[in-house]
Amino acid sequence: MIVNIQPTMTYSWHDQTWELLTTRFPEIGHGLLFYGKQGCAKKAFAERFVAWILCANKQPQAACGECASCQWLKSDTHPNYVHITTDEDNKKQNAKIKIEKIRDLLPFVQQTGEGWRVIVIEPAEALNMASANALLKTLEEPGEKVILILLADHYLKLPATIRSRLQHFALDRLTVEDARSFVQQQIPEISSEHISLLLNLANGMPLTAIEIEQSGWLQKRTSFLSDWLKLVAEKSMPLHYANKWSKELSFTEFMTLFEYLLGDLVSLKLNQSLRNDDLDFQDLAEQYDLEHLFAIYTDVQQKKLMVAQNVQTQLVMDELFIQLMNVEL
Repeated sequence: MIVNIQPTMTYSWHDQTWELLTTRFPEIGHGLLFYGKQGCAKKAFAERFVAWILCANKQPQAACGECASCQWLKSDTHPNYVHITTDEDNKKQNAKIKIEKIRDLLPFVQQTGEGWRVIVIEPAEALNMASANALLKTLEEPGEKVILILLADHYLKLPATIRSRLQHFALDRLTVEDARSFVQQQIPEISSEHISLLLNLANGMPLTAIEIEQSGWLQKRTSFLSDWLKLVAEKSMPLHYANKWSKELSFTEFMTLFEYLLGDLVSLKLNQSLRNDDLDFQDLAEQYDLEHLFAIYTDVQQKKLMVAQNVQTQLVMDELFIQLMNVEL
């Protein structure tokens, strides 16, 4: 994680946590957990706080950006900062942080010298049992002036032994008004109804809402639903539609689109609220029972893993559209 020394944007819903940490520093403990749903800007907060801790001329709201420490961070060469994540060559789904990376921290946390040392681990959920156990020693016997920061979307996925040794800070605590205001500021011409849709899709997180607005798939939902209904109603040409949508969207974009729509089909069957509340799913929902929809969902997760293992995406798309045709074999 290359640290952004002077972030171009701060987020109002972080203000209380920022004030708490910076006014109490250095009496804040050595283990911190920053958590929250994707799109709450927790990584940006962590970058800002790391730069502030290491800065020689701290300002109230950010690092100075000019001292030697800030210059080292800008060039990603700071001797007192370590960032641990999954291997660069192993970014596949469910990749783990290996125990060797945690063991290699020992000399860093035990060294002596002037200044603070900071370790950031993200995503913390990528710690496996072995690496989590290895981390316990550092959490229980930290070196002097060591701050360990973990970033997590879902903190309950961390082992209880790790969670219990950290101070927890939720960075996704914002009101609907905060979220709407932020999206409106970033996309001034947007309508109130469209903001509601974006935040609905984004689980209330404004940064994710903006990513969705800028995505390639959002404007193609109605077109895909129409093709999906034709496919299942006419029981023909699955490979034609698979080929068409392989050209319309990247595999990742298509799967994002599809999972949102599939989730709403399930929600409709369960009489729950829909995320895509501007679309009509009724006719399509009549073509499937819940058992079949859950089977499709399970198969989609397997297909994503297959692609991560270098199976051709077109083959995966062909199989999916044949399955969507809903023909009893």
